[in-house]
Amino acid sequence: MGLVAMSERDLQRIEVLSKVIAGRMTMVSAAHVLDLSERQVRRLLDRIRTTGAASIRHTAIGRPSNNRISDGVRDYAVTLVRERYADFGPTLAAEKLAERDGLRVSRETLRGWMTQAGLWLSRKQRRTFHQPRLRREAYGELVQIDGSEHRWFEDRGDPCSLLVFVDDATGRLMQLRFVRSESAFSYFDALELYLKQHGAPIAFYSDKHSVFRVTKKEAKGGQGMTQFGRALSELNIEILCATSQAKGRVERMNRTLQDRLVKELRLAGIDTMEAGNAFLPGFMVDYNGRFAIVPARSDDLHRPVNLAPDRLKEILCKREQRYVGSQLTFSFERKRIMLEETDVTRGLAGRYVETYAYADGRLDVRWKGHSLPYKTFDKDQRVTHAAITENKRLGDVLTYIKERQDQQSKPVVMTNSEKNGYVRRAHGPGRRKDFMNDPAVIERRKAALAKLDAAE
Repeated sequence: MGLVAMSERDLQRIEVLSKVIAGRMTMVSAAHVLDLSERQVRRLLDRIRTTGAASIRHTAIGRPSNNRISDGVRDYAVTLVRERYADFGPTLAAEKLAERDGLRVSRETLRGWMTQAGLWLSRKQRRTFHQPRLRREAYGELVQIDGSEHRWFEDRGDPCSLLVFVDDATGRLMQLRFVRSESAFSYFDALELYLKQHGAPIAFYSDKHSVFRVTKKEAKGGQGMTQFGRALSELNIEILCATSQAKGRVERMNRTLQDRLVKELRLAGIDTMEAGNAFLPGFMVDYNGRFAIVPARSDDLHRPVNLAPDRLKEILCKREQRYVGSQLTFSFERKRIMLEETDVTRGLAGRYVETYAYADGRLDVRWKGHSLPYKTFDKDQRVTHAAITENKRLGDVLTYIKERQDQQSKPVVMTNSEKNGYVRRAHGPGRRKDFMNDPAVIERRKAALAKLDAAE
């Protein structure tokens, strides 16, 4: 007969039923142990006595299910998926088979067929592993930067973003700064503080935020770089963009700060960005003293920035080129700029001038390094309905919109009677209807009495 594979349940039944046959256990006790009825125990005993212990196995074991879909239907479904829906998932492929081909198969059944045919990989097979990247060897060789939007002051203040600069080799916090949102100007301010304290690193490592990377493929001008990238290029600092997994060190630092720093700010009673920025230097010193590690090499690759303050300000600003029209005007951020007519500006029609926009709102217009006088028209700068707003700037934009809406006065709505000049006349008693004390009425009464006295 050969070997017969049995489950643990079947072996337990044979053991108990053998005791019943040998007279060492009653049928009632066997039914209680096996959790079966006495009638079922009696049937199993008859089966063992008739055909042997192997008959305890379920007779359906090894046989195909009665509800099994035929191999022809399976092959037909797999053929359709391979020809028409090869890149579809099981759920969508099952829907299209039912809609377009009239073949109704459950998605899980189709998932098994597609997996066996090599048309679909399970979640475990599709899993990708991100190998940890080794730290850089020297201090200042690579600095990871990122912004973390969070309720840093919990319910005591408004949410804001924290700009985080982390050295890759040591894990040191190089710069922390609270800002309203991630923008080119906020990174300019943080970068200026970084350069004054540490010098220029070899490279920055960032995500693909629009501050660091040109997101529009059809973008014209700008030499393919953002304002922040242009500033780093002039400072001889490289900017590298990577995925969130590649810059996991600063991402993990953000999670750590969202736990530790939030609690430290709570204990210190800080609820504003200004007070928070004053608190951050001491927090960084304490954190680095406890958690920073020693780099593989002792070199400090930061380079001194030998620039005058005015020159650094000119680098850390927004610089763009604008076309001057025939009326010596050009557009700048929904404003109309008109150059004052001078000997220099008369010849600039049809040429490009360079604009320097600073964080404090100042705008400098230059031509070959010379500042040009100008006037500003159309100062109503607002966010349009079609403006494309990134997620990280949404809070800042909404705050700006609210401030603009609060500044606008509510329009006075006039009724049709007021538009036609109707003046309501008083009728009946009341303060406004007391004609006896009306100065005009009193004067007319006096005039009438004077005429009456003269006639007499």
